[in-house]
Amino acid sequence: MDKMARAAVLIAPGKIEMKEFPIPAIGDDDILVKVEACGICGTDGHEYKRDPFGLCPVVLGHEGTGEIVAMGKNISSDTAGKPLAVGDKVVTCIIPCGKCDACKNTPARTNLCENCGVYGLFPDDDIHLNGYFAEYILIRPGSTVFNVSSMTLDQRILVEPAAVAVHAVERAKTTGLLKFNTVVLVQGCGPIGLMVMSVLRTLGIENIIAVDGNDTRLELAREMGASHTFNFSAFESFDSMLEGIKSHNNGFAADFVFQCTGVGKAGASAWKLVKRGGGLCEVGFFMDGGESVINHHFDLCNKEVTAVGSWVYTPQDYPTTFYFLKRATSIGLPMEKLITHRFKLDEISEALETNVAMKGIKVAIVN
Repeated sequence: MDKMARAAVLIAPGKIEMKEFPIPAIGDDDILVKVEACGICGTDGHEYKRDPFGLCPVVLGHEGTGEIVAMGKNISSDTAGKPLAVGDKVVTCIIPCGKCDACKNTPARTNLCENCGVYGLFPDDDIHLNGYFAEYILIRPGSTVFNVSSMTLDQRILVEPAAVAVHAVERAKTTGLLKFNTVVLVQGCGPIGLMVMSVLRTLGIENIIAVDGNDTRLELAREMGASHTFNFSAFESFDSMLEGIKSHNNGFAADFVFQCTGVGKAGASAWKLVKRGGGLCEVGFFMDGGESVINHHFDLCNKEVTAVGSWVYTPQDYPTTFYFLKRATSIGLPMEKLITHRFKLDEISEALETNVAMKGIKVAIVN
């Protein structure tokens, strides 16, 4: 087995250095994974450009997957109880602290953990191999890890963003407003918005309206399950687009809206896309997207909107996500098309710049 491993270390905003580190000794509760691939998240792009979390130096990459090459003697199964062995393919989820209020009192919602850990968002330490933008990653004791050996590499790359969408739809389902005949509008056709459409489509919801300013993304939205698309840049104003949506939908706005843009101002307009008695789910906003203003009378109270927020995902969402990805493929949704760019680890800077420039959909590092 290799004794050294290369890793892409973000040492300052916009500056990455390839460094080589010794592969640490494997403890009884550790797992050493040889990284095969890792998608680039919008959060990676923000950290690369500005270091808003103050993590530098850091090895980024949290949408990763790889093969177990060594494991401690105390490891025999994954977080879901599935047997685990050297040679298995794995992904990781969040690492709840187990001590805070959310972990103790709402164990099914450990995504709200006040001290939640995520591989790829750990500051550098004596282990160094803490993110998937590396040749190897060391999975520490207490982590959540899942055996995904039955999935293709592309499916494994998409697990993390798919889990975001699955969690968002699960949150939306708590409103009681998602039914077979619900007219759903998805605002924003980036990776998460497209994933949300796919989840809805696998659940049998067919009336899906996609809104974005990019025709290429809207074309892909149709392939991923959208029945109608609206390019907001083709309208003189937001109000004229809203009238167009209503005209398409028998004079009504949408029954339910998923706001997936990550843009604060778009968050305000999303409320106006909901009809009276409808619902809304704000998806993500892992970064501070800024404040927006709604009219509490017209946008919320007068329409009696039921709204939920969605924050990343829980370990419990991961098994559901695995089945979603398999189901999406089985009904003909071209999930692999979401991965539009593939780079080698040595090309990490170019890959991150491609992500920041919003070229394509999902940019991935494939070793």
